[in-house]
Amino acid sequence: MLGVFDIIGPIMIGPSSSHTAGAVRIGKYTYLVLGERPVRARIGFSGSFAKTYRGHGTDKAIIAGILGMDTDDNRICNSLEIANEERLNYTFETLELDGVHPNTVDIDLEGESGRRVNVRGSSVGGGNILINKINGADVLISGKSAALIITHLDMPGMVAKVSNILGNKGININKFSLSREEKGGIAIMTIEIDGGIEPSIRRIIQDIPNIKSVSILNAI
Repeated sequence: MLGVFDIIGPIMIGPSSSHTAGAVRIGKYTYLVLGERPVRARIGFSGSFAKTYRGHGTDKAIIAGILGMDTDDNRICNSLEIANEERLNYTFETLELDGVHPNTVDIDLEGESGRRVNVRGSSVGGGNILINKINGADVLISGKSAALIITHLDMPGMVAKVSNILGNKGININKFSLSREEKGGIAIMTIEIDGGIEPSIRRIIQDIPNIKSVSILNAI
């Protein structure tokens, strides 16, 4: 079933829901994954984004999202100047990525603590996005729901342990994906849920043996 957002798109600043609103949301999701003030960004545009990002303001939209702005923020048009004022060092480049959506961007982001993340996302129309990769691992996140991103060792029973905790807390899973480098190696569990996620859930899951990290990302 389509919602109003899917039909008419988001409230936004800019000429194109795909090239502006979707780009803002990908940038903001990268900002949320980083979880701190960004100081350096490398933004790689692929496909249609690579050809039109300056003319359609996609560069300004991505930077606006990285700075934490929403799609209806009046500052989007001035985001590059604001980034300079806030000492965000950014670069743009074009990439040739095979087998991806035409409106795809790959973002390397570094925070003030030195933490680094890589996020790849696609703007799929009407302001909607799909986050395809986080730190090289395949994911599938729409950003419409709160999400848990759990890094863990690929051991038997990990999915069941996390699912049981969520079930006992009355949390309903609406989307789940699992990616791993190799059997027995590092895996990433991505869970989108209905409603919000209490911060205490993060601590409970973090205490499971073989869990490396737990991130809670709000819907955007």
